[in-house]
Amino acid sequence: MTDYRRFNNLAGWVVFFISLIVYTMTVERTSSFWDCGEFISVSYKLMVPHPPGAPFYLLIGRIFSFFAFGNEMLVAFMINMLSVLSSAFTVLFTFWTITLLGERLLGVADKEKESHQSWLLIISGAVGALALTFSDTFWFSAGEAEVYAMSSLFTAFAFWAVLRWERIEDEDPKRANRWLLMIAYSMGLSTGVHLLNLLAIPAIGLVVYFKKFKPTLVGVLATLGISAGAILIVLELVIKGLPSIGRAFEIFFVNSLSLPFGSGVIFFTLLFAAGIVYGIMYSEKKANAVLNMALLSFVFVVIGFASYGVIAIRSNYNPPINENAPDNVVSFLRYLKREQYGDRPLFKGPYYGAQPVRTVNGAKLYQKTEEDYQVYDYKIKQEYRPEDELLFCRIADRRGDRVDAYKSWMGIKGDRRPNMGNNISFLWNYQLGWMYWRYFMWNFAGRQNDVQGHGNSYYGNWESGISFIDEMRLGDQSKAPTYLKENKAKNHYYLLPLLLGIAGLIFQYRSDRNQFWTVAALFFFTGIAIMLYLNQPPIEPRERDYTSVGSFYAFCIWIGLGVMFLFDFFRQRIKNINYALAASGAIAMLIPVLMMAENWDDHDRSNRYHSVDQARNLLSSCAPNAILFTGGDNDTFPLWYVQEVEGYRTDVRVCVLSYFSIDWYIDQMRRQVYESEPFPIDFPRDQYLSGINDYLQFLKDDRYKNGVDLDKFLTAVKTNSPAVNRQLQGGGSINVIPTKKLIMNINKAGIQKAQSSGNTFMPEDWYSEIPERMAWNIKGNHILKSDLMILDIINNNNKNGWTRPVYFNSTSLITSKLDLREWVALEGMAYRLIPVSTPKRQDGRVNRELMYTNMMEKFAFRSMDDPSVYYNEEYEKFALNSRRNFYRLAESLVSNGDTARAKEVVTYCLETLPNDVFPFDIYTAQNLNLIFQLLGNEAGLEVAKLCGDRAQESVPYFITDRNSSASREYQSFLYTLNMVRIALQRNGYTDEATEYEQAINAFSQPGA
Repeated sequence: MTDYRRFNNLAGWVVFFISLIVYTMTVERTSSFWDCGEFISVSYKLMVPHPPGAPFYLLIGRIFSFFAFGNEMLVAFMINMLSVLSSAFTVLFTFWTITLLGERLLGVADKEKESHQSWLLIISGAVGALALTFSDTFWFSAGEAEVYAMSSLFTAFAFWAVLRWERIEDEDPKRANRWLLMIAYSMGLSTGVHLLNLLAIPAIGLVVYFKKFKPTLVGVLATLGISAGAILIVLELVIKGLPSIGRAFEIFFVNSLSLPFGSGVIFFTLLFAAGIVYGIMYSEKKANAVLNMALLSFVFVVIGFASYGVIAIRSNYNPPINENAPDNVVSFLRYLKREQYGDRPLFKGPYYGAQPVRTVNGAKLYQKTEEDYQVYDYKIKQEYRPEDELLFCRIADRRGDRVDAYKSWMGIKGDRRPNMGNNISFLWNYQLGWMYWRYFMWNFAGRQNDVQGHGNSYYGNWESGISFIDEMRLGDQSKAPTYLKENKAKNHYYLLPLLLGIAGLIFQYRSDRNQFWTVAALFFFTGIAIMLYLNQPPIEPRERDYTSVGSFYAFCIWIGLGVMFLFDFFRQRIKNINYALAASGAIAMLIPVLMMAENWDDHDRSNRYHSVDQARNLLSSCAPNAILFTGGDNDTFPLWYVQEVEGYRTDVRVCVLSYFSIDWYIDQMRRQVYESEPFPIDFPRDQYLSGINDYLQFLKDDRYKNGVDLDKFLTAVKTNSPAVNRQLQGGGSINVIPTKKLIMNINKAGIQKAQSSGNTFMPEDWYSEIPERMAWNIKGNHILKSDLMILDIINNNNKNGWTRPVYFNSTSLITSKLDLREWVALEGMAYRLIPVSTPKRQDGRVNRELMYTNMMEKFAFRSMDDPSVYYNEEYEKFALNSRRNFYRLAESLVSNGDTARAKEVVTYCLETLPNDVFPFDIYTAQNLNLIFQLLGNEAGLEVAKLCGDRAQESVPYFITDRNSSASREYQSFLYTLNMVRIALQRNGYTDEATEYEQAINAFSQPGA
């Protein structure tokens, strides 16, 4: 073919538009769960996300938000389109990467190509690029506003660019160097997206080495070592080192020389720039091309990294979302180092049960004051006995459930000390086997379902669809219950992408070893090496396959080259070269088609809205100017999105409970934001700084055996009174809590005054139930600083006559150390703190009229009744929680004699959240008598049989694991069966009840 280059470019763009169209069709139209709501919000208003930030992503996201043209409801879609375009361009560069590599393998890189060679290259590129397009993890990232799609783009671009450099180096070496500088600049920019891109450097280094030198084993190892050094230079010198040096100058200039804030940073910046300029001039004077190139590359990396200035600049404007408040050089460095997340040992560390023998002060911790930078604490360094530390320690997390999981994965019973063999077995079985190879096989073999797995055979495994292979690992999957069989994420590729990729790997290895080791390095460092570095503990909050997407991209290169293997195979057996090409192309192209067909239903987010609807529902549950305490990411980030982007209910202040123990976050809660007034906290700032009152241990004091007055306790803590302050053996003192019972005298006069002025926050008949005082216990043996702040809010709000509404969502109500559950009222999706007790219930009472108005008239559940829409387990959790609240409302209405409206509620619930979208669960089984009472026997029997049949079908599948702490499904489904039996018996369906009773007895028998 005489015009191959044009053909190659055109074909690449065709593949690009295929992926672009697919991703545009399936992208989420609004904000997704997890970090997406945060990223959309901070991109839209250029605020400060969680460490270490993604400033370049925010800048580009901000530009994309302009295309909403002022329509806030389109902002999320437009920022989602950034991931769509990034992914489509990644596919484009993957195509061109495969064709560049293929030209070398065919030996036609610089030659005129025959027609069949051109077509072979184009088909190879298309198959590999489309395999990436439709792969599970990559497609998932393409549909939401997260950094991983753009991160993949930088990886694919850098690898393609170095291959282009390799080609141009033969033609024009001087012009080729510009490509290396462009790669360096892209690496610098990529640090403002995600640090995963840096792991492409070893592969880039190998391409340069193989081009410039005759390869030897020593040379390859040296190149990998230099590449690792380059990664460390970017991580430790550029990202952490330069700000650390700047901080040292700043502290010296301000504290020692009494110069203004910022003087040290300015001086260091000028000194650094002068040093770089001098170095470049010196390298040119001495004609040292290597030094010149190294310095210029370093400069371009630093220029790219400069996007981080956005974080510091915007933080100084105190935006509503300002995580870690990195508005000065001290807090900015902590932000970059991700200090709030702690450290995990990499080369050596203590195992989970090791006890420190000595605690010493480490580096000084500074904070900015009005005059200078003051030391407020020291970094604690703990020392351990040598026998309690392990080389390459993988089992360091001390959290209770994770310790149990460590032991389970290593097969350790009791308190036996793990040895190095156990440590390596955890690495092999969990960190590599479960957290990498399982995800790898999801993408290229098939997936069992989308329920997060923690090591059992029921959830989250890879599954090929080839029965005998799956049965050896997972048991007979034909016996799985229907809800798992029909899970939309059950995708079977029959190992075909895996086999084609292995074929491409073999073909590349045989044809060009140097090229093979380059791709292999890319595959290893963007996959397995990440697992080794992250040192992930068990019991993660969600699946982490997105961290390894770079290695899946590398494997798709091998899938593309697998077409050449097939062509070589058929060419030896079919005389007609065109027939051999057609056969190999047709067979190979079936693989991305299969992947698309299998993956479409669980990657199509085009009609899914509940992440935003549930956020609006939660905010709608709150009274004006409310304080709303929330728990984790999915409780919070969608709320940020609807407030910051859609401008909905900005009078409600959302407070993340896990952040509320941090001084910078408490500072932010004490400021006005939009219409939301500051929190009523009067703790002196020096009493909630980091390291102060972080943790108040329960230390029994018989003087307070009947409880302690809340106001007096808080006053004692604020003043470090001897009543609560205890001296430490090593010096210093801490505050404690002397009792587990807290008592607050209710300000009834203030409540009556507020009520008379129109501030009625409860039904009228509840006011007569207000006691003289309210009392509650603490859970466990300590409270956290966040609990201390909540106590201060409650106490001050009580003094003000309960004028500030205080709410908890279900997560924060459970996770708080304060057991306030009997002092709340459910008003929709949120629990309001009230001065009235409901002691017989652990979830308070129901404000019937307000909750009915909220749930039946205000709340939205768009597309939740549509079986064609894909909802994963996160959406199911919110749906089941909504269903449970509908039942509670109906139950409350029935208890008040209002059966007509109760029937409306249950009918609306079952229509809005139907069984064929969200299967009836244990909560529906518990409320079957209510359904029989309100909807009649026919409807009640139908729901009962749906619950019972699902449970009866499920129990045999889980029965082998019924005594395992890793699985509660058996007990849950058996309990559901019993609830169904009781309801049927009570409502006159004796025969059906007997049938389920017989099933329960059979399942409960030993050996069943």
